[in-house]
Amino acid sequence: MNNKLVIIGCGNVGTSYAYALLNQKTYVNELVLIDINQDKAIGEAMDLNHCISLTPTKINIKVGDYQDVMDAKIVCITAGLNQKIGETRLDLISKNKKIIEDIVDNVLKHDFHGIFLIATNPVDIITKIVYEKSKFKPSKVIGSGTSLDTARLRYLLSEKLKINPQNVHAYVIGEHGDSEFVPWSIATIGLNPIKNFLTENELNDIYLKVRNSAYKIIEKKGFTNFGIGVCLVRITNAILQDENSIITISCYDKENDLYISQPAILNKDGVKEVLKLNLTDKEQDLLKNSINILKDEK
Repeated sequence: MNNKLVIIGCGNVGTSYAYALLNQKTYVNELVLIDINQDKAIGEAMDLNHCISLTPTKINIKVGDYQDVMDAKIVCITAGLNQKIGETRLDLISKNKKIIEDIVDNVLKHDFHGIFLIATNPVDIITKIVYEKSKFKPSKVIGSGTSLDTARLRYLLSEKLKINPQNVHAYVIGEHGDSEFVPWSIATIGLNPIKNFLTENELNDIYLKVRNSAYKIIEKKGFTNFGIGVCLVRITNAILQDENSIITISCYDKENDLYISQPAILNKDGVKEVLKLNLTDKEQDLLKNSINILKDEK
C-alpha cells in the first residue's frame, strides 16, 4: 500500500515534522516536500535522505510539486509566516489567509481526495479557511490544534508528580491560543482525580506554564518546531494506522460553525467522532469564551 504524505512548507515546522517521521516507526512510505523556495526543499530532501540508512523507517523522500497530491493520503500544510516575539497567534490571520487560500486552490486543481492536516497558525481559523475553501467533509480537514499544548501539559504534570506521562490523562481544549484551558474536573492520574494530588494553585501554575510555553520558546530561540513536529507524526500515525486514537485536534464544531480543539477519535477516515466532555459550569463558560473569541476573529 502506498501511503504518500505531502508536506507543503519546508520551514522550521515542516522540516521538523519530516525529521520526526524518520525517527519513528510510521506507515508513511513516500514523502514529498513542496516549498516556494525549491532550492531549500531540495536541500532538505537531500539532508533527510542521508539519514535513511540509520532510521527505523524506510521512506522515499523527494521534492515535488502540486501534481504529487493526486494520490496522497495526507496533505499537511505548514506554510505561512511564523509568530514573532510579542505577537499572538491571532495576529497572524491576515498574514497567512491569502497564502493558505492559494495553496488550497493549487491542491484542488490536482484531484486530491485525502485528508488535509493543518499546522499553520492561527490553526483553528486557518483550518476553517481550508474547510470552506476545499468543501471537503469536516472529518477530512483537521488541525493540529491543542495536541502540542496537551503534550506540554502531560510533560509538566509528569515532572511535577514523577509519573510516566502516559499515565497522565488530561487535556488542553478550546482555542489553540490564549483562551485555551484545562478541564481539571476530568483530569486523572491513572484512575484517580488529579485534584487528589495537586492544589488549585499548583494546577493553575502548571496551566499558565503550558499556555505561555510558546511565548517563552519564541523569546529564547525565535520559533517552536520540535514539539509540533512530533505531534504531527502522532496524528499522522493515528490516521494511517487506523488507530481510533483520542487526540486533541482542531475539529469542526457544527453548532458554532467553527474549528476548535477537543478530544477526537482519529482513524483512516479522519475524525470518526468528537468526544462529548462532562464539563463543570465554570469549564463550560471557559469553552464558550474560546468559542466567542474564535467567532470574533474568523
